[in-house]
Amino acid sequence: MKVSIKTTNFKLTPGIRKAVEEKISPLDRFIPHIKVPLKAFVEVGLINRHHQKGDIYYAEVNINLPGRIIRSEAKEESVYKAVNTVKDELQLLLKKYKKKQMAKREKALVTLKRKSREA
Repeated sequence: MKVSIKTTNFKLTPGIRKAVEEKISPLDRFIPHIKVPLKAFVEVGLINRHHQKGDIYYAEVNINLPGRIIRSEAKEESVYKAVNTVKDELQLLLKKYKKKQMAKREKALVTLKRKSREA
């Protein structure tokens, strides 16, 4: 999976880049049936509002799939925590997407078998 990273209100360090790529790139293993190269658009940033305590970071990921865009976002007190939260949510969404695609294929096969019996 190709990962494009954008930052808002702070500089992208090599450590953050490495962490984002290590967390997001392996997500394509949850949908191995898709043969086209997948792209993930990641935005990490510092929310620029005045907070009572500390900084609030956010991570947002969009993954383009055939016929659908999977999107997740999280706000945490650390960039790394936000990326981990997004990764966990994306895993669930990709598993759900995979189950739906498999169910569609199975339904199509059942319909095809039924039609071939009738003919």
